[in-house]
Amino acid sequence: MSSELSRRDFLRYSGAAAFITATLSACSGGPASTGSVGAGSNRDLITAVIGYGNDQSWDPTQTASAFAMAGISHVYEGLLDTDPITREPYPALATALPADLNATSWKFTLRDGAKWHDGQPVTADDVVFTFQRILDPQANVLTGNFFKAWLQEVKKVDDKTVELVFKFPFPDAAPRLTIAKIMPKHVFSQPGAWDQAKTGKAVGSGPYKQVQHNPKSNTAFEAFDGYNGPRPATVKKMNWLTIVDASARVAKISGSSAEAQIADNIPYANVDQLKQQGLTVEGGKGMNHMFLMFNTGAKPFDDVRVRQALHHAIDKQKMIDVALKGHGTAASSFLNEGHPDYKRASVVYDYDPDKAKALLKEAGVSNLTINLMAVNVSWIADCLPTIAASWEAIGIKTTLEPQDTAALFAKMDQGQDYQVVAAASNPNQFGMDADLILHYNYVPGGVWMKYTHWADSKDAKALFAMMDEATQEPDKAAKAEKIRKYIDVIAENAVLYPVVHNELMTAWDPKKLSGIRAQPYPGINLLQAKRT
Repeated sequence: MSSELSRRDFLRYSGAAAFITATLSACSGGPASTGSVGAGSNRDLITAVIGYGNDQSWDPTQTASAFAMAGISHVYEGLLDTDPITREPYPALATALPADLNATSWKFTLRDGAKWHDGQPVTADDVVFTFQRILDPQANVLTGNFFKAWLQEVKKVDDKTVELVFKFPFPDAAPRLTIAKIMPKHVFSQPGAWDQAKTGKAVGSGPYKQVQHNPKSNTAFEAFDGYNGPRPATVKKMNWLTIVDASARVAKISGSSAEAQIADNIPYANVDQLKQQGLTVEGGKGMNHMFLMFNTGAKPFDDVRVRQALHHAIDKQKMIDVALKGHGTAASSFLNEGHPDYKRASVVYDYDPDKAKALLKEAGVSNLTINLMAVNVSWIADCLPTIAASWEAIGIKTTLEPQDTAALFAKMDQGQDYQVVAAASNPNQFGMDADLILHYNYVPGGVWMKYTHWADSKDAKALFAMMDEATQEPDKAAKAEKIRKYIDVIAENAVLYPVVHNELMTAWDPKKLSGIRAQPYPGINLLQAKRT
C-alpha cells in the first residue's frame, strides 16, 4: 500500500482528529464556580493550570498521576526529599542526610516540632506505619517496587528515631526516600481510609495543606502555619485547575486578564504566541515519553516480531516534526539520550516499513486490524494520526480510541481485553536512577506487567533475574553495565517501550511570578515560587 493517504483515508483521520478534539474538550476545566477561585491580581494566591486529569489516586503509596504527585510534593514530606530540578536529596522530616551511604542500616531522627495538618505530632510510629504499607506484599502498592528489593524493614528506636535496615548496601537509597511520603497513622489506619486517600483525602506535614478537592475541576491549598521544615510556603493560597483540553489551558494563561500565572504541558504550537505575550516559556528535556504497551496474552501480540514490526512501521520523524514541532527525539533506548546511563540499545526501532512488512510476513500475520487505545493527554492525541497513517501504510487497518486517562486504566485494572495502548509516562517523577526507572514498569507482580500479561514468560523471568542482579551490584560501574545489558533485553522484547521522548513546556508570567524552574517531568513545583 502506498504511504500516500487517499481521500477516504484523509477523511477517516480527520474524523479521528475531530473525535480527539471533542473528547479533550469534554475534559476542560470544570464548572466556573471552582475553576475561577480568586482573581489573577491577588498577590496572596497562585493560580496554576495543570494539563493532566485530577481524578486519579491521591494515595502517595499508589499514585503515578502527574497532577496528584505534583500536589503531594507540596502536602507531604519524606524522611528526605529531593530538589525537583537537581534531584539532590535534602533532609525533610529527618534532621540529616545519612553519613555512610554504604552502610547496611541508616538511623534518622525526626525534626522537632513537626506536625500533621490536623495538629497532631509526627512520630516514629507514623514512619514505621508508612513503610509497613510500602513493604506489605498483600497491599502490593506501586511504591513497593522501589523498595522491596533492598529494604528489609523499618524499626522504631524511640518516639523520634527510626532505623532502616537494608538487605545489602544500597547507596542509591537516599534520593529514593523522597518517594516514601510519610503518612499519619492515626488518620490512615482507620477503616476505609485508604479508599479516602485514593479519592483525594490528603493529610500531610508539608508546607501546604489541601483545603478543597474537586477531581474534575480543581484542588486548592493553603499555607500550613504549623510547618517548621526547610521549604516553607511562599504564598498563602494556591488554586490548581485541571484542564486537559489544550486550547482551554492556553486561554487560561493568555492575555492581560489571564486568571492563571503558570501552566504546564504547553502545546508546542502555542509556544511562540505565549512568548509574544510576554510570558516565559521553557522546556525540560528528560525521560518523558509516549510508549506502546501490548497485550501479549492476545494474538498476534504474543509474537515479538509483530511488536517489533509495529515499532519499525512508525514514522517517528514525521511525528516529531508535525505533532511535537521538533520538541522530541525518536527513542533509541528505554532511557532518554540525556540520561547519565544512556547507551544506544542493541535493537533500535528506526523507521523501516519494509522491515516491518517482512517481520509481519515472517510471523505469518496478514490482514491485521488494530484498535489503538490511548490516553487523552493533548500531545499524545496529536501523535495518534501519525501512528495510524504509518500502520495503514503497511496494510494494518487502525482505529484510534483516545479516552480519559482514569477511564482507560480503570479498564486495565478490571482486566478488560485490549490490543495496544499508547500512553504518556515519565518515571523521573519518582527519581533519576536507571534501576528505579526500569523497576517502575518491569517488575514481577507490578501493575504494568499485569496489564501486559508477560510476566510469566521465560523471557520475562530471565529479565527479572538480570534486574535483581544489577540492583544488588555494589560497584557503580559494574552496576551500570549490568543495567545496560538488561535494557537491551527490554528493547528487543518491546512489550512496553517508548516511541519518542519529548520536551515538556511550562509557561509563566514573570511579572507576576518568580522562582520558577521548568521541570522535565509532568506537573509543577511551587515550593520556591513567589508572587511578585
